[in-house]
Order: sequence, then C-alpha cells, then structure tokens
Amino acid sequence: MDDETKEKIRKLALQNALDHGKTQDKIVLAKVLGQESHLRAHVKEIMPIISEIVASVNKMSASQIRKEVEQNFADLLEEKPKHEEQQGLPPLEGAEHGKVITRFPPEPNGYPHIGHAKAAIIDEEYARMYGGKLILRFDDTNPEAERLEYYAAIKVGLDWLGVRYDVVKNTSDDIEILYKKGKEMLEGGFAYVCTCKQETISANRREMKACKCSLGEQVQNFDRWEKMFSKYKQGDAIVRFRGDMKSENTVMRDPVMFRIIETKHPLLGDKYRVYPSYDFAVAIEDSIDGVTHAFRTKEYELRNELYYSILEALKMRKPKVIEFSRLGFEGMPVSKRILRPLIEEGKVSGYDDPRLPTLEALRRRGIRPDAIRKFVLSLGFTKADTQAPFETLESFNRKIVDGESIRLHMIKNPKVIDVSGLPKTITMHNHPTKDLGTRIVELGQSLLVEEDDLARAKPEDTIRFMGLGNIKITRNDSALEGQYTGDDLRQDIPKIHWLSENTAQRLKILVPSILFHGEEFNENSLEELNVFTEPYYNQLKEGAEIQFVRFGYCRKDSQLQAIYTHK
Repeated sequence: MDDETKEKIRKLALQNALDHGKTQDKIVLAKVLGQESHLRAHVKEIMPIISEIVASVNKMSASQIRKEVEQNFADLLEEKPKHEEQQGLPPLEGAEHGKVITRFPPEPNGYPHIGHAKAAIIDEEYARMYGGKLILRFDDTNPEAERLEYYAAIKVGLDWLGVRYDVVKNTSDDIEILYKKGKEMLEGGFAYVCTCKQETISANRREMKACKCSLGEQVQNFDRWEKMFSKYKQGDAIVRFRGDMKSENTVMRDPVMFRIIETKHPLLGDKYRVYPSYDFAVAIEDSIDGVTHAFRTKEYELRNELYYSILEALKMRKPKVIEFSRLGFEGMPVSKRILRPLIEEGKVSGYDDPRLPTLEALRRRGIRPDAIRKFVLSLGFTKADTQAPFETLESFNRKIVDGESIRLHMIKNPKVIDVSGLPKTITMHNHPTKDLGTRIVELGQSLLVEEDDLARAKPEDTIRFMGLGNIKITRNDSALEGQYTGDDLRQDIPKIHWLSENTAQRLKILVPSILFHGEEFNENSLEELNVFTEPYYNQLKEGAEIQFVRFGYCRKDSQLQAIYTHK
C-alpha cells in the first residue's frame, strides 16, 4: 500500500476521532471501502494497517488530534455548505410515454453557461424519461444581438455536455409562417399596428391608457403592415397584441408582436427586415413543433398569460408550460450584461476564462460534463432561485476525476536539501490505487522541498519523503542537509512531497476564485503561481487531469501552464 492511501486512512481516522473523540477500525474500514471500492479484494492486507493507524490516533489527546488536522488536513475544519440531494425529476403532468416532446430554445447571442446547461439537461432528461424527443431550436429573431459564432458555440457546449437532441432548427426557418400567423392576428382583431413613439408607448403602458392606434380600422392596420416591409424604418412601427391596458400584469398591456430590425441577420442576411418578438414566436413555434411540455425559467411566469392568449386567439394547440428556477453560482454571474463588459474591459481573458460559469470556462477549468449533469439533477425541480455554492459542483467533480488523475509532485516555494545515500532512480506509481502506470524518477544529490515543510525541522528529525523514503535531517541552518535512511514505513513522522532538483520543470498554475464579492469585482480573482513540477508533466496530453500532491486537482492547459480545478 502506498503513502497516499495510508494518508487517506489516517485522515479518515482523524476525522472520525475529531467528530466523536475516538475512532474504530471497523468504521474507518467502511469509510475507506466506500471511497475506494477496489480495495474490497485486499481487506486482509489493509486491515492491520488500519488497526495500527486507529490505535495511534486513539492514543492522542483531543488537542493533539486537532493540531494534526490543522497542520495536514485543514479542509476537515471547513464548514461545508448543506446540500440536500434530490433523486431524479418529478413526473410530468399529462405525459404519455412515447409522446412527450420538449425543446431547448437558446438565443444565439452569447456563449452557453451553467444556466443553459440546467435547462438543456432538464429538457433532455424528461424527453428520455418518457421515450420522447428533444428539439434544439435557436431563437434567432433579434439579429442585432446574434452571431454565427454563437450558434456554433451552443452546439459545441451541448455536445460536450452529452445532450442528445433529435431535431435542430431555427425560429428564423419559419419566418414566413410567423408572418402568416401575424396577419391572422390582424384579421381577427387581436393585434394592431402602432406608429407611436417609444416614449408615448411606454407612458401609456405605465398609465394604463389605450393607444390611439388601437382604434384604427383593419384597412389602416393592413396598410401599415405592408409599409413595415418596405417604407417604414426601424422604430417607425410595431405590431402590438391587443391585450388589456388595465391589466395588473404589465406583460398584457399591448405587448410587441413584430418590429422592424434593419441589421443583417446572421443566417438570412438582408432578406427580411420585420422580425417577431420572442413572446409571439415562442408560442407559435412550440405549437407547430408539437412541443407537449415547454420548460422555461420562472422569470417568464408572468408571460404565460400572453403565451396562452396568443394560441387561444389563433385556435392553436397549447403545450403545457412549466417553470423552474434559474441556476447560477455565488459570485459568478451568468448575465451577459455583466460578462460582456468584463471581457471588453480586459478584466477576464474571454468566455473561456476559468473564473466564469460558461461551459467553455468550466471545461477548461477541469469540470467534467457528467459532474454538471449530476449536480443539476441533484438540485431537484424547484421554482426557488438557485444560487449554489461552487463547492457543491466541485464535490461531484472530485468523485469523478479522482480515479483518473495522475498524481505528481509540485513545489511552490522551493528550498534545496542535499541528501546523501539516495538511490539513482526510483519508480513511482501514477495513482495510489488505480492502474495508471508508473514513472521512473531520476535522483541527484539535491532535492527541492517546500520551504515551510522543513522550517522547524531539527537535526536528527526524520521526515518521510512521500514515495521515496525516510530522510534524517543532519543540518538546518544556512544550508539544509539530510541522510537517506531507507523506506521503512513509520506513522509517527511528518510526510512531505519533494522534487529532484536536476529534473524539476517550471510551470505556471492559474488559480481562479470568486469573481464578485456582492456587486464588487474581485481584482484578486485569478492568482498566478510560478512553481516547479516533475518532468513527467511534459508527457501528459493537453487536458489531462492531475492531482498535485497536497495541493489539489488541476487540468493541463499547455506545456507551460495548468489550471487549478479544486481541492
């Protein structure tokens, strides 16, 4: 059994003793097997080691236990956010197996983020739960905000998440159908064309006053409708739903159905200049696409009345609209209104900056898509806004990457120790329990250690150099020297990591942290560590997951840079 597994056992024993005063070998065994199930076949070999560690911990006083935890396992003292895990999604009202159709309708006006991930995963999970279909439909009726790169980015993000959609379409594909439905609304008296100035429209809506344009006859409305396609300029005219200007629901105060936008569309170019509003298009598209259950975030809840009123006026099939909460992380805003200025002002490097909650940033940081799915589903289905601590996602990710992460040593603040009696090479396992191969480490006389690790070491003290063996300190004044004394395992001595000085490689590690404290941007949200690591790092592929011993999980970003994922 290697040092890292023994260290895990000791950590579990200390944690149990910290909570209950004493610990028991059977409890520690159960916890070890729960975390490392592959060790079940080696219970006979690990049980004596567990018993030895448990006995040594039980001899310690409460203050000694706490002191060791503070020095070596400080994370055990951190208060963990409470998170109640839900099991699956609740059943859908009125759902029939094989007939459920859901849709994910992102607007291609930015890069997808954790909020999009939640919506897409819920849409897909329900479609699969009932043997139905998922439609990916780009809500692209505002060419002022939309770009081709965003269509592609959304697809890339969904593919990375593992979201499988059955149909891909654009709302703009159906623009002629939407025009037809708009004319039907005019013909039925359910809409009118308004040529008032925006200030007048806004004032009337605030004061609940009917617009004079709403009194116009059909001839006037159709004349103005035709002029929207030819004569009128942007801002000259809009089509408005004939709602209720006295309604307490402000959404129903004659909202916009069509407007003129003279910007070139990323797919349609200059072919069209009149575009439907989201409220009008989403209702029509959901109906004609056969959507049975339309999920959207709860800020649209007041718009449900308009959604159903439009379909009622057109005598079209009505899907079931279901709201759920938005998802964001504390201190990591998803709003484009906040993110874009950060990028434009150079406060973050781009949409893949590891401090952001975009899917590109999460991928680059080392968060796995299967961890995101488990995290989303664990939150359950609720309308209560979810500002989850990032640590909750980290906990799901840690369980996934732990068994796949190469273990390497890394030194931040190096101090040289000259050691006599070292072997020329040693073989180290790439993972303490999984078969991820081995690496040969060449040793010289000089090793690098963390300055703080041996700051208090005295001559004659013995220190365990993890994976190498025991070294007795012979000098610690202006120079640091030691003597290799073999590989006998001892539980009563400190353990540290190290590097061979003659092969140590320079590396930069980016350490992202919370982006905002309240409304204030955190200027120290990205730390750059200049460190040294093993040459084996160079053999790893870009994107490889690494656990730097006694530091945390990281993802290889390039030959010269890694990004810190989490503890």
